[in-house]
Amino acid sequence: MVEIKNTQTYSVAEPAALGLFGLAVAALILGAADLGLTETANKSLMIPWILFFGATSQIVAGIMEFKRKNIFGATVFTTYAMTMYAIAGTLIIAVFGPGNHEISHYAYGLIAILAFSIIATFASLMTNKALFSILIAVDLAVIALIPHYLSGFSSEPAGVFLIITSVLSFYTAAAILINTMAGKTVLPLGSPFWKP
Repeated sequence: MVEIKNTQTYSVAEPAALGLFGLAVAALILGAADLGLTETANKSLMIPWILFFGATSQIVAGIMEFKRKNIFGATVFTTYAMTMYAIAGTLIIAVFGPGNHEISHYAYGLIAILAFSIIATFASLMTNKALFSILIAVDLAVIALIPHYLSGFSSEPAGVFLIITSVLSFYTAAAILINTMAGKTVLPLGSPFWKP
């Protein structure tokens, strides 16, 4: 058993690594599809990855962050988890529902998520550079997806930003996990841009 030295006592462990690993996996799956690296005819195969990694791991992390009284982590993880549940639900209806489905409503959902994401990005200025970078990548991915669903523009730019989101999320999750286990900074996350 590894003993971790920590100056604060919590009733639950640090959940951010779990949520970020979930985001990393889901962003990789979605980004690969947007870049055309996977067969688009089998979008149903993305659903389990989005549900279990993107949605469920983030909802667990978000609930744990509420327990830790971390309003930033709790709000961001649970909101993005609900987004992933909505994406999976939309895919289920589009793939398995009868008839052709016009999903431009998805773009308006993304506009709402973008509004939240911009607020979260501003708040992340008070966390660390790694989380701020992830949120910038998410913002850019969502901005690129909106014209795709409204006007049929290419989804490839969104795919690029989702892959960047995945890479940044894997790094940040690894940093949180390794730093927490080591009880010291092994992989830097960067100091906050803004210290009010």
